[in-house]
Amino acid sequence: MTTCAVQAKIPCLFKTIVVEEPSGKRSHQPYRVVASEDVCDEAREAGIEDVHPSEKIDGTCTFVKTFMGKPWLWARHDRKPSKAADKRFKQFQLTHRMWLKEGKTGEEPQFSWNLEKDFKEVPPYWEPAKGVPMDGDMPLPDDNAHIPGWVPVDPSSRQHCWHLTPVDLNAGLALLLRPMKEKETADDLEIAAVPLSDLIGQSLELVGTNINANPYGIGSKLCPLHVLIIHGSILSQSRPPLDFQLLKSWFQSNSAGNVEGLVWHCKDGSMFKIHRHHLGLPWPIKDLYLNTRPVTVCVDPAEYEHNSVDQFSFFGKLHGRTFSGISDIHKAHVDATREGGDGPS
Repeated sequence: MTTCAVQAKIPCLFKTIVVEEPSGKRSHQPYRVVASEDVCDEAREAGIEDVHPSEKIDGTCTFVKTFMGKPWLWARHDRKPSKAADKRFKQFQLTHRMWLKEGKTGEEPQFSWNLEKDFKEVPPYWEPAKGVPMDGDMPLPDDNAHIPGWVPVDPSSRQHCWHLTPVDLNAGLALLLRPMKEKETADDLEIAAVPLSDLIGQSLELVGTNINANPYGIGSKLCPLHVLIIHGSILSQSRPPLDFQLLKSWFQSNSAGNVEGLVWHCKDGSMFKIHRHHLGLPWPIKDLYLNTRPVTVCVDPAEYEHNSVDQFSFFGKLHGRTFSGISDIHKAHVDATREGGDGPS
């Protein structure tokens, strides 16, 4: 299985079309990006027909690399344009879409950035993502006017409070949701404590109670829970067709299609995705396939020393227990609270 670290926005499997109507995904966006029925040339060239896709997970992107000589979790932080520059860019986008709509009549509208003045300041230690094009030593924005990048999570920052719950930076550990190593069925998952040093160079999705409205129903407000998932590690349980109409039907009629989308990790390092919104399908939805997969907790408390109220301690108390799905673990939260035990902080 090939997995690739996610550094920037992943292109759609199909060639895309801009439709002049309000986006259902972004309330402030006056247009929608939808998929055509033609697989993009780049995906064909990358050999996408031979790739088994993984489930696209709805969370927030993170990355593991060293910081101050230690393995560390980094949070996604895109550098964005200032308010004035963003307004100017949106006006250009509108003008350019009208130029396309009118059959490319006249000279094509152009736009240029002042890289030193048009973008907001970034936090200390910010780094542009791998592969971001450069103009000298200045990173260039993508088509959405963002410069993808990373910042090391800061234990003193409220902005990173949920990023910090599935990691112990002092001990160098992370809590992963992943396919079970010794599994009885192809669906079996596990929650395991893994050394951050084993994850260097990997991108992961942070999911849980306080991330993206928690579509997976993980944890609760009383006992929030968050875990990390390596990108590309949760394979789709069936291999869907690449034909547009058949793929749309697969999402609608196959239980394995009850996912946010799919990502194809190709052997040459390129990636392609399809989101339900590309197909005109709703998200979030009920009865997610991820929630039907059994999850066993594999966090042996004898192997780790942790504060009694953190997630490692909580999962340590559940070591060896199997739940019918990731969303059912909150029942153990409730039981522990009723019995006077500690839930995760």
